[in-house]
Amino acid sequence: MNFLTSGRPSIYESATSNTSKEMTTYSDYPFPDHFPNYLHNSRIMEYLRMYVQHFHLLKHIRFLVCSVRKRSDFSCTGQWDVIVEAAGKQESYVFDGIMVCTGLYTDPFLPLQNFPGIKRFKGQYIHSWEYKSPERFRGKKIIVVGIGNSGADLAVELSHVASQVFLSTRRGAWIWNRVWDYGMPVDTILFTRFKAVLNKCCPTFLINRWAENKLNARFNHDVYGLLPQHRFLSHQATFSDDLPNHIISGRVLIKPNVREFTETSAIFEDGTEEDLDVVIFATGYTFSFPFLENNPTVLDSQRSMFKFVFPPQLEKPTLAFIGILQPVGATIPTSELQSRWAVRVFKGLNKLPSVRGMMDDIRKKRKKIEKEFLTNPRDTLRVQYVDYMDEVASEIGVKPNLLSLFLGDPKLAMEIFFGPCTPYQYRLRGPGKWAGARRAILTQRERIIKPLRTRTLTRDQPPFSVPFWLRSACAALLFVLVLVIIKG
Repeated sequence: MNFLTSGRPSIYESATSNTSKEMTTYSDYPFPDHFPNYLHNSRIMEYLRMYVQHFHLLKHIRFLVCSVRKRSDFSCTGQWDVIVEAAGKQESYVFDGIMVCTGLYTDPFLPLQNFPGIKRFKGQYIHSWEYKSPERFRGKKIIVVGIGNSGADLAVELSHVASQVFLSTRRGAWIWNRVWDYGMPVDTILFTRFKAVLNKCCPTFLINRWAENKLNARFNHDVYGLLPQHRFLSHQATFSDDLPNHIISGRVLIKPNVREFTETSAIFEDGTEEDLDVVIFATGYTFSFPFLENNPTVLDSQRSMFKFVFPPQLEKPTLAFIGILQPVGATIPTSELQSRWAVRVFKGLNKLPSVRGMMDDIRKKRKKIEKEFLTNPRDTLRVQYVDYMDEVASEIGVKPNLLSLFLGDPKLAMEIFFGPCTPYQYRLRGPGKWAGARRAILTQRERIIKPLRTRTLTRDQPPFSVPFWLRSACAALLFVLVLVIIKG
């Protein structure tokens, strides 16, 4: 359902996914093999329409949801009163379970109080939420404030038409690129079970050193004015394929935090000043649920959720929050797995721990986050993709059984362990098992390669960098370690 809220998601025309199609797909419905690995927003919308049509979902969708309230007998039934607006009329429904799937990007965060003088600035200032395309900014001097994914994208795109673009960052950023070693999508190389094992074995400082050296080998973040004050693992990195190219050509100039605005310029913390026509604040978003009743059992002031899904204090487990987290990876598969878990809990097929057990888990995760990450709204919701997927999958009973696979289907086991941790892995067994999962896993590399080979070559080259013999040797060496992890 689509919720009627004070803010709505917005997307700029050129937006392209930061996660590749094989890692972003629904687990029982692969993207068409000819779709590119990184998808323009129109292609994702096309895929969603195909998914809805394939599973005959449109008849179940209603627009718009105005309010969700516990029924008077909620403590006994767990049911909800829902008011929906359709064709200008309001309709009431009673539901046994509610999933809130509004996401994190509906309410723009615009901290004008942190930018003295912005109210007297005579030029235009907007939030990136309002930005659609660059045409109306032609010939302007523009500053983009914030170096998240949107900030970097907008700075690069605007630099093609603006007279000058400045990109202001308070703390700097580590810059990823979508294309990784040997031209493969970065998430298909890094988000594997093999890498997840290595991450558990390696000290944090070694992972930081490796990642920072890897990114600095592409371009020196210090020389380019982007070197952050934090280590790589402490804060969400930024995806931008083109930003270093536009910095080296002078189209984008990196600046420190803005100290204050004048009527026609920005004065930065290093004392420099630049004339401006436009300010674009790429300062992120907040999230809220105005359609939900203001009841601390529904959601407390800290927005406590067991595994980022279930409010622990609710009398009946019939409310679930889906996609209200920041995975280091794709959102669609994490949200899908959360939904599968939620449905089983709603049906009584899975039980949640006691309130105390859930609160202990929430506090434990918060302490871990506080220790590892910066104090930042995005990082408080951050989860590692493979670890979180396995955690939720274990609740349902759909986590791949590596021991069984190594013994009974070694070819599949090798691809699951060394290949990308694609969502199909969570359809091999247990509730919701899909007969096509094995084939989808074993053909995923073909779907990665196919849209790249638009020019036929006479001689094929191995598409991936890890040869089979090396993977086999590693599998043998790691077999005992895998058993320990599975049993643990």
